[in-house]
Amino acid sequence: MVVFRVANMRCGGCARSVTSALRGVDPAAEVRVDLGRREVTVEAAADAAVLSRALREAGFEGERLAT
Repeated sequence: MVVFRVANMRCGGCARSVTSALRGVDPAAEVRVDLGRREVTVEAAADAAVLSRALREAGFEGERLAT
């Protein structure tokens, strides 16, 4: 499990874009978005570096949080 703080995720559209970007790397990924905290929890086969790169490529900066 990886948790990212995504400071520029501000609305439902952003949340859908983030989810889509992460599932683009791993279609079976479980993605949970907390818009209030601007956090995304991901359970995926891909490692954190790959997930982080997918966020950046979609225009989002994900800061990995300790879990």
